[in-house]
Amino acid sequence: MRKTLDIRQLGRCVLPKPAACRLAAAGLCALILNACNVDLYGNLDQQEANEMLATLLRHHILAERTVGKDGRFTVAVDEKSIADAISVLDEYGLPKPHFATLCDVFKKDGLVSSPVQERMQMICALNQELSHTISNIDGILSAEVHVVLPENDPLRQQLIPAQASVAFHYREGAPVDNLKPRIQALVANSVAGLLYDNVKVTPFPVATDDKAGSDNGLTPFLGMWVHRDSLSRITILFYGLVAVIVGLAAALGFVLWRQRQRPYPLSPTLPVKAP
Repeated sequence: MRKTLDIRQLGRCVLPKPAACRLAAAGLCALILNACNVDLYGNLDQQEANEMLATLLRHHILAERTVGKDGRFTVAVDEKSIADAISVLDEYGLPKPHFATLCDVFKKDGLVSSPVQERMQMICALNQELSHTISNIDGILSAEVHVVLPENDPLRQQLIPAQASVAFHYREGAPVDNLKPRIQALVANSVAGLLYDNVKVTPFPVATDDKAGSDNGLTPFLGMWVHRDSLSRITILFYGLVAVIVGLAAALGFVLWRQRQRPYPLSPTLPVKAP
């Protein structure tokens, strides 16, 4: 007996599942984007990697951030965008240089700390606490506080007063003139023996980014920014994928059409008796 082909079984055999299609598309996109990516900077912490990634993306430079087994981050860009990426990051001073802080120099190593080490640790903790408090004020992007507490001899007639300096960054155009006296009062009231007039506050405006739309050799393609030199390769891969999908759909349609055109076998009829 001749077996017939079930069209539903044919569709299940030929048509890929939606999840498989999405997985294949994601793999193809990842292959295209990571084909020529090279590491730009490594051994970064999360904040440094995020700042660099955001700066590059604002300038339409394709970049990605990866994390290693040691918890350190790496920023990679397309091979053809290395020069543009380095130029942009140098303009913004990224990655920022690392300097040894007061806390690092007088870090507690053993069980017993010297009086000088304990004093410096106390000043370092005070600086960090004040910097954190001022940075949380609305309108201030970041702040650094440096408190100077001289060791005065009790037998000395003229004592050296304590001093403090505050440097904070704010977005250009924000109203910060009324914040300066408040910051001075905050720091002066947080340190014993520190007078209001001995607190110096220096604001630094941060200019708005007006170069994000500058031309960096990129051109839009299907909602993404790609390098002009890579546009032809990506276009060929994209239309090649479209051609493969169209070919599979056409083959499936042809198989279904042939199945419908094939005549069904007729069952043998019974012999007709003569009258």
